[in-house]
Amino acid sequence: MSSKPSVLDPVRVRIRRFQFVVGLGFLAQVIGSVLSVALAYRLTQRVQDLPEGLRLAIGVPLQNLWVLAVLPLLCYGAARIIELKPLSTAIGGVLSGQVFILALNFAWGGLEGLWPGPAVFVLQLSALAAGVLLSYRAVLKGRATAAQGAAKAQAQADARKVEYQEFLREAELGAEKAAQREAERAAAASAGNSPPSAAPAAPASEAPSPESSGETKASTPH
Repeated sequence: MSSKPSVLDPVRVRIRRFQFVVGLGFLAQVIGSVLSVALAYRLTQRVQDLPEGLRLAIGVPLQNLWVLAVLPLLCYGAARIIELKPLSTAIGGVLSGQVFILALNFAWGGLEGLWPGPAVFVLQLSALAAGVLLSYRAVLKGRATAAQGAAKAQAQADARKVEYQEFLREAELGAEKAAQREAERAAAASAGNSPPSAAPAAPASEAPSPESSGETKASTPH
């Protein structure tokens, strides 16, 4: 017996979705940080000779690789499996990852670690806004791809169903024809094994009349 839906079911669904979005942002931040450190280690010597403006233009996107590349990819993959809301997923993922970064900066540098400077702050906000837009579009694209995949799977299932019905129809026709041939063979065999019918009896010869018998006797010599 199925249980009745509870009033708290929508709230539970929202809580689970919120937890999933927060975990998505945290995972994107962790993976992006690893990639950023690896790329920064390789580009450090090449970037040192560049002007400060170019270094900021390269360094800020490199530091925000998690929100510009990793989070949109995760949103796209998740949207293909789970039905997500595009805007809330994008904003929630970006905010959760950024809150984690701010918590780390506060733990390392206190209040001074929360303010990197006006130029870096503007570039940081621009990167976050771009990340929200990219994640939003990634969720939309993921849902569209999932819908196309579901439609394709449904079309294939319908085609297989039609083929199966045709196969059953042909099998039934074949069985009917085989049964008909067997019946014809049985009828022919029974007709060949039956005994031939007796020939009709010949009519009895008529008895000789007295006149003909008398004439016969008269014609006989004594």
